Amino acid sequence: MREYTITSCSTADMSRQYMEDNRIPYVMFHYQIDGRDYTDDLYSSISPSAFYKQIADGAQPVTSQVNVEEYCALFEPILQQGRDVLHLALSSGISGTVNSANLAKALLEERYPGCSVVVIDSLAASSGFGLLLTQALENQKKGMTLSENAAWLEANKLRLHHWFFTTDLTSFIRGGRVSKVAGFFGQTLNICPLLNVNSEGKLIPRTKHRGKKQVIRAMVRQMEEHAQDGHSYSGKCYMSHSDRREDAETVARMVEELFQNLDGRVLINDIGTVIGSHTGPGTVALFFWGDERTL
Repeated sequence: MREYTITSCSTADMSRQYMEDNRIPYVMFHYQIDGRDYTDDLYSSISPSAFYKQIADGAQPVTSQVNVEEYCALFEPILQQGRDVLHLALSSGISGTVNSANLAKALLEERYPGCSVVVIDSLAASSGFGLLLTQALENQKKGMTLSENAAWLEANKLRLHHWFFTTDLTSFIRGGRVSKVAGFFGQTLNICPLLNVNSEGKLIPRTKHRGKKQVIRAMVRQMEEHAQDGHSYSGKCYMSHSDRREDAETVARMVEELFQNLDGRVLINDIGTVIGSHTGPGTVALFFWGDERTL
């Protein structure tokens, strides 16, 4: 039985320390500000606060996905070691990067007969993607083979819930997710939209709430409604945020009070530069395992 290495995209929005501790090779997305190119390097070259300050000051980052050559550079050294690859890719509902990963897979499996690269369309993003990555690692530690792990991920990935809210609509207006008229009235009336990732892996607005306190309560209610085993939920819970640590900690405290069988404390990460280029500052996200996403 061949051993395999789990790889990921930087857009799983896990910390650089997490990636190093778990020995996860990852490929970096790209973004551009004012004509200058950068990589999504897990905040090695810029701090989260500095990145989001640039956006707050008017910068409008443009992102680009990983190309075939970069995926080949990620996969090939692993195959040369005689190991197979299980790669988790950012949701196809958000990016076309999974197509590049599959093209690299086809090229390398022809170049290295007998080797295998399995690409999983995570249908997930940010630290929800990271939660799926954590589960893939746990499955591997339990002894699952490459095919068993891939089958489990495909069968269960839609049970992973993503709920987001934002207190700053500026980047959503710039990106066209919210019209200028709706954005103007939303900001004037202090409207905070609650969004989730649907069954196609796309970020969808669901409800609107007047003020931060209301949208936080609405987010936590979604976990109460959808979490596996309800208040007895015993899985992991991750969060991510774009320069709103205090708001994320407020949600985390509420979750820990309501769900006292959690597997560890709520883990809070920074939303990375690529996802953050689209959300801008002001976003808080909550991720957990629950019933299947059907809409």
